[in-house]
Amino acid sequence: MEVLNKFQRTYKEEKEKTLNPGKRPSWLKVKLPMGENYTDVKNLMRTQQLHTVCEEAKCPNIAECWNARSATFMILGDTCTRSCGFCNIKVGIPNELDLNEPRRVADAVKELNLRHVVITSVNRDELKDGGASIFAECVRLINEEMYDTTVEILIPDFKGDEKAFEIIMKHPPDILNHNLETVPRLYPYVRPQAKYQRSLSLIRWFKDKGLKTKSGIMVGIGEHPDEVLSLMDDLVTAGCDILTIGQYLQPTKQHLPVDRFVTPEEFQMYKDEGLKKGFRIVESSPLVRSSYHADKHARAIF
Repeated sequence: MEVLNKFQRTYKEEKEKTLNPGKRPSWLKVKLPMGENYTDVKNLMRTQQLHTVCEEAKCPNIAECWNARSATFMILGDTCTRSCGFCNIKVGIPNELDLNEPRRVADAVKELNLRHVVITSVNRDELKDGGASIFAECVRLINEEMYDTTVEILIPDFKGDEKAFEIIMKHPPDILNHNLETVPRLYPYVRPQAKYQRSLSLIRWFKDKGLKTKSGIMVGIGEHPDEVLSLMDDLVTAGCDILTIGQYLQPTKQHLPVDRFVTPEEFQMYKDEGLKKGFRIVESSPLVRSSYHADKHARAIF
């Protein structure tokens, strides 16, 4: 494939530049978070004692999204039972499950008057259902309060337990999101407690139930362009409708280093090739994260 050969030839050169990258490229610079809506959303999260992945994962789009009165809620606490090499969310023994959390999420969605809401979580592998019942209750309450609001949930793999999947389907979301994060070769470093094929099977399972499905990956963490295109084929085969691709940024020195800064041209190539392969939507650019423009995706796919 000519387009792939072009980016394979420049891969080594781009990687060598990143070995001592200095300042981030201009396309990775963002504004400091500020503005009235940003402050309102932040105050609401504190008042409702809620967590957002926007803050916990140091999302570079927090200013844009919060000023648009959009946020991704992170349920099941702020402590994860897994130790992914890229993630800034703290790892440890989680607090006791908060059964009132779904009500506070629904109240916040109503106060923000969201047209589309994204709910994600930490991994809670110590729970029998992995927290699936809390996801389902969030969806149920939001549907009761906000009839016209579409709901997207970004779920962990629940260790592949179909009983947890069935709990999700008691109150199914409009969009089911589960991130592959990276290519299979890098799973031992990036997602050591996860399995590539297990995540693909999860997406296939929910697609077979009739849901719109979504996934996301990071680039610049050690993958090669041909591996990304192969991953796309796997996702399309699994029935994935929407794909997000963004640049990996090292949150702290204790996390995996950036392998290279992927150029905007390569991101565009992934978008073009992804659409050719059969995805209905591909959001691919340096600052893209899983829930970036999620409201626009929902409006486009329904």
